[in-house]
Amino acid sequence: MEERREFLVVGLGNPGEEYEFTPHNLGFLAIDRLAESHAIRVTRKECDARVGLGVVGLLNARGKRVALAKPQTFMNESGRAVQGLLGRYELEPDRLIVVYDELDLPWGTLRIRPKGSAAGHKGMKSVIAHVGTPNIARVRVGVDRGREGGRGADFLLSRLRRSQKKELEEMALRAAEAVESILAEGVEKSMAIFNRRAQGIEQEEE
Repeated sequence: MEERREFLVVGLGNPGEEYEFTPHNLGFLAIDRLAESHAIRVTRKECDARVGLGVVGLLNARGKRVALAKPQTFMNESGRAVQGLLGRYELEPDRLIVVYDELDLPWGTLRIRPKGSAAGHKGMKSVIAHVGTPNIARVRVGVDRGREGGRGADFLLSRLRRSQKKELEEMALRAAEAVESILAEGVEKSMAIFNRRAQGIEQEEE
């Protein structure tokens, strides 16, 4: 019998090579970095998603048995896969962590929240609708480049220059570290660590 999972970690994005290194696929990239760091292969096909099973743990902390997932629906249908995977692994929403890009935060800013609205993000809106609660831990990574990047779907789905791609990879790695922290220390302690790094951003209401 397969060992039960303790957490489901989902990165939001769009399937297909043409979307791989775009701002809107930051969630997928974070899952890739997390999987690489903990020798997890995200290759299983379950519930309209690519899934990898393994253990994620930090030094001196007990590892957590996780399912890492990248929904293979398009962004605005992400919730269907998430709902299916929660059922598949018999997990409640309080055992779900979602990682995604956030156009309302400056480029490179990372914010952890224990709950909240989708704030216009169609993928997160779908997740909340299908799961049935906004009380979902999430790691939001800012992708607003101001005048340099432009706003809206054209920018979110555009391929980045080499220098920007390197920055995106670094942002994905930081998001993976935030997930590791949440799994090891919980949301509140992780917020105190990671949200403090966001300079010039007002503390958001929980």
